[in-house]
Amino acid sequence: MNKASKASYTDSAARGFRRVRGHVDPRAAKALIAVGSLGAAASTFLAWTWTAAFPGDLAVYGYPGGNQLITLIVSILTLFALGSAVGASGLTGTRWLVPRGRVRLLRGLALANAASTWYVLIAIAWELGGLANLVAGAWVAGLTVLLPVVGAYLLPKDVRAPAPPRPAPRPVQVGVIFLVVLLGLLVADFGISTGYAEEFIGFCLAAGFAGRGLAVSGVFERFSALTARNRAATGCACLVAAVLFAFLQTSDAYTTVADNILIFATVALGLNIVVGLAGLLDVGYVAFLGVGAYTAALVSGTAASRFSGVVLPFWAQAVIGVLVAVVAGLIIGAPTLRLRGDYLAIVTLGFGEIFRITMNNLDGQSGPQITNGPEGIYGIPDLRIFGYDFGQTHTILGHAFGRFANYYLLLIAVTALVVFIFSRVNESRIGRAWAAIREDETAAEAMGVHGYRFKLLAFGLGAGLAGLAGTIQGHLTSTVTPDQYTFSASAPPNSAFLLAAVVLGGMGTVSGPLLGAALLYLIPYKLQFFSDKQLLLFGLALVVMMRLRPEGLIADRRRKLELHAQQSLPAGEQREAVGTDLQEVEANA
Repeated sequence: MNKASKASYTDSAARGFRRVRGHVDPRAAKALIAVGSLGAAASTFLAWTWTAAFPGDLAVYGYPGGNQLITLIVSILTLFALGSAVGASGLTGTRWLVPRGRVRLLRGLALANAASTWYVLIAIAWELGGLANLVAGAWVAGLTVLLPVVGAYLLPKDVRAPAPPRPAPRPVQVGVIFLVVLLGLLVADFGISTGYAEEFIGFCLAAGFAGRGLAVSGVFERFSALTARNRAATGCACLVAAVLFAFLQTSDAYTTVADNILIFATVALGLNIVVGLAGLLDVGYVAFLGVGAYTAALVSGTAASRFSGVVLPFWAQAVIGVLVAVVAGLIIGAPTLRLRGDYLAIVTLGFGEIFRITMNNLDGQSGPQITNGPEGIYGIPDLRIFGYDFGQTHTILGHAFGRFANYYLLLIAVTALVVFIFSRVNESRIGRAWAAIREDETAAEAMGVHGYRFKLLAFGLGAGLAGLAGTIQGHLTSTVTPDQYTFSASAPPNSAFLLAAVVLGGMGTVSGPLLGAALLYLIPYKLQFFSDKQLLLFGLALVVMMRLRPEGLIADRRRKLELHAQQSLPAGEQREAVGTDLQEVEANA
């Protein structure tokens, strides 16, 4: 069958489906969604297999376990989104919450339930050796989750232009923000706390399709507009949710994961200044993390340090680590930032390798005895801040905080500081100058922007933030070695990881690198198949993102306008938006 025949067949099938959909009563389609969701929810109280060999307590009756919890939750959300089909108004009955139409949301939730449930059923049959390992509850779940998909696609499309948001009192807006952020905390905690690979993959499938439905129906767009009007409340809500995460943990198993995510997310935010705001391709950025870690280790008082007699408090270690990292950034940036594009990337890659080789050679044989060479600096003591020993267990509000939970609270404070710095700089005259340089350095210089100085400032500030994170990483890991800071490795930190986190999450945004770092660290951690194939994961993620969403998971306004100007705004509004950005740069240059 040639291409023309395939296209004709596809068009005929699409026209046939539209004719069928046009003759189906919407009430019947809604009934399918309701019956299927109720049946899927009921199936979670039945056994899906006869043996406990498959993880997740899927062989018991009376209560849901493992992946069944995901099916139950998504089924309830589907019923809640359906609203009128079960005789309730539902939140989607208001145009305010789902401004672009609720049918898209229903389709996303239906696909989320079907994909997650059928993945588990296929995994049971595959791992246990055949369909005979599926019992009645599994077949009920498999059939009932398909009914909402059929019903949702039989509903007529209700795509519409977003309605203007209704004015609401400020306390109501703040309450909605706190509620949504806390719900996001519960979802994130569930994902991090998944106990086995099958449950995590099922969670990712459900979250992915449901998130797609929320995005295309305009829910995220509405919430983003709400947070833009209440930035202080949003920041407080995120800070409260991050602290509450520590209280939800009963052991250090997942707090350790959160610690590593926060360190790499903080460093990714610093790289976002260089790559996302200024448009400088730095592929040796992890070296600045190593500069901060080695600096703190040398003055921490460990016996393995060349300066073991020097014991500085943490605030002094942080200041010195930041200053040394900034100086390193200026040293490497001053002679090279006149380069652009691939040439700059090659130089920064060389700097990263020079740092690693230098740390290896400062072993007393190839060079002075400073870093112990490949052995690194080990035995770095835990921090003590105002008498609070981070290596001891402390009880706060009745909850025991172990070593990793203590560092988690410190990292929350440091991440909040970095987010504040990034936000203020991005919205300042400096941030607009960086945007002008990123788009067209020649045009920016013609308008009076000193490109070299602003690029050097971006390089120095980004290096300083990475150095700050490094001072904490050295104490958290207790050991600093040169092999930890390479371009690519089987586990983070490495420059490829950081760059992929920025691109995947969304360049130029605050939450993008945080989300990108969390996903790229968590997926290999949960899926052992990817534990030594991170470059494969990065490559696949970047190819998919460049094809489907080149602006990243969380899009910056300017970048989204650049990449989707024809689809997002009418021509008149495009010219007005672009003209406004140019006027801002010219007025503040």
